[in-house]
Amino acid sequence: MRVFLDDERPTPEGWHRVYWPEEAIQLLETGAVEEISLDHDLGDDTHGTGYDVILWIEEAVVVRGFKPPHICVHSANSSAADKMRAGVQTIQRLARR
Repeated sequence: MRVFLDDERPTPEGWHRVYWPEEAIQLLETGAVEEISLDHDLGDDTHGTGYDVILWIEEAVVVRGFKPPHICVHSANSSAADKMRAGVQTIQRLARR
């Protein structure tokens, strides 16, 4: 399964669209997600951001040995995207252990 977390952009063909971090996390927990593409700003920061999904994946890798999917960041928020990409690099490093 390919998961696309975004509140505005059109969903690419062949991807499953979610709007909130908890929806993405529920799908990640199934183990069926092969690839996930994350936006940061989802219209309601009190409800969460794409970075919250990065944090969940990182914790799951460390605590439970979760095998992360391929992670893409497609956020237009450049500073948030940089922070998310740094998180992806950390996840990749931790998953290789």
